[in-house]
Amino acid sequence: MNIITTQNLSKAYHHKDGVVDAIKNISLSVEKGSFVTITGPSGSGKTTLLLTLAGLIRPTSGSFSFLEKELTHVADSELAHFRRKNVGFIMQSFALIPYLTCIQNVMMPLSLNKVDNAKQKSIAKEVLANVGLENRMNHLPRELSAGQQQRVAIARALINSPSVIFADEPTGNLDPSLSIEILNFLKSINKEKNITIVMVTHSPIAAEYGNVKIHLNNGQISSMINLN
Repeated sequence: MNIITTQNLSKAYHHKDGVVDAIKNISLSVEKGSFVTITGPSGSGKTTLLLTLAGLIRPTSGSFSFLEKELTHVADSELAHFRRKNVGFIMQSFALIPYLTCIQNVMMPLSLNKVDNAKQKSIAKEVLANVGLENRMNHLPRELSAGQQQRVAIARALINSPSVIFADEPTGNLDPSLSIEILNFLKSINKEKNITIVMVTHSPIAAEYGNVKIHLNNGQISSMINLN
């Protein structure tokens, strides 16, 4: 079953020097349970593609669908509902709220979905335990190592039991040993929970974790290897 499908997906930005085509005519299908890595030189359109697939950027033309539901032209409110129910995000900068504890950071998506507070805490505790941070629940982000902060970000991405996690350079701020730790953890999530992962990376090592490997150049797919 395809979880994500695009047809001639394009995104153009208007700049004072003219139109910049960030991605151009990208057609692809991603099977549920895949681990997709997106590589390419700086400016090749990797992050634009990721954010467009996640419903955070509207394409200029073309279409994309999620589990065969067309999302290209739905209302902003419906797109937001889709993200809350189906999508988790992991960013390079961790994007944790500095004045909230680990458990409060992890609970944020549940609060947006109006889940009862006691249930929020129960679910957040379980997810933090799953990432090995049951003893750090009441710590602030600054009291954690970089690897621990990224684990909190992963827990937050998992809290809504998403169908797909979008990760933008999730190991970009980590040293090599911590990078491998986080990548192995993402791979275990992918295999054990059958959560589709779409990850942008500059790292050739990280790219090898994918069973679908997409390489972009000048906003277009220059190669795509599917090992499924």
